Amino acid sequence: MLLGDTFFQLDNLELLAKQVVEGFIIGMHKSPFHGFSVEFAEHRLYNVGEPIKNIDWKVYGRTDKMFSKRYEEETNLRCQLVIDCSSSMYYPEVKSSFNAKSKIHFAVMAAACFQYLLKKQRDAVGLSLYNEKVIYNLDARSSNTHHQLIGNQLLKLLQQEKTLAKSATGSALHQIAESIHKRSLVIVLSDMTDNLSKNGMADVLNALNHLRYNKHEVIVFDIADKTKEIDFEFENRPYEFTDLETAEKIRLHPEQIKQHYTQQMQQLKSELKLRCGQNKIDLIEVDINKGIEQILLPYINKRSKMM
Repeated sequence: MLLGDTFFQLDNLELLAKQVVEGFIIGMHKSPFHGFSVEFAEHRLYNVGEPIKNIDWKVYGRTDKMFSKRYEEETNLRCQLVIDCSSSMYYPEVKSSFNAKSKIHFAVMAAACFQYLLKKQRDAVGLSLYNEKVIYNLDARSSNTHHQLIGNQLLKLLQQEKTLAKSATGSALHQIAESIHKRSLVIVLSDMTDNLSKNGMADVLNALNHLRYNKHEVIVFDIADKTKEIDFEFENRPYEFTDLETAEKIRLHPEQIKQHYTQQMQQLKSELKLRCGQNKIDLIEVDINKGIEQILLPYINKRSKMM
């Protein structure tokens, strides 16, 4: 499901997440990941001698294999969702909820999908929002009331007007690391603009390593409009570009700097990914022009390794 096809309303974010996730899981049932996805979707292989009342006969009808339903005591994951709310996340800017494809919309929809999966597994989930500082922090819990609080906050974020705010991923993640007192999976949804300078990259890496030092597993989803922000594909005419986090403007012809820009961007992205890999941090590059499903498999893979 592409976000451009989505009209966000107060009562349908959870429904949209459910449709995306369940469609993805069904697709995996028909794929080479068949056995893994079924196990993840609240199932485990049926062992001879166990009560047949726990067998999921619908799955058996689709797969001709027996799986038993998983129960609450079999899942105990804790997950902290962390969303970058700085001004650059509102690119490309949209004037209404129709055709919403900005990075912040993508991040919110991704978080809603993760929340749906966590709720389905009866796992604990928390939510942190930040720009220049941490502006919202809710510890991980698994109650329905807690899930409702997170859902309401995600909806509020969708409706929020863009304000001029820089990103301070490094300092925010240090603060969040200190607030998480039990081993968790930390999912960061950000465009990683801090990475565009050497000092910024160092700050981000130090903060990510802080999370790893505290025994947390970490996935960073590096969200971008790949066509414009990475490949710098613009029409062959002059433009006025505006820095969304500082409001600084510059006039230039894209073709004059495209080669240098793309080389520098790829170098920075590659270096960050390499450094994350060296510290066992999963960094996943995400293109908002592709389906939201691209974020689900890395999450499932990471989750399965923790259980």
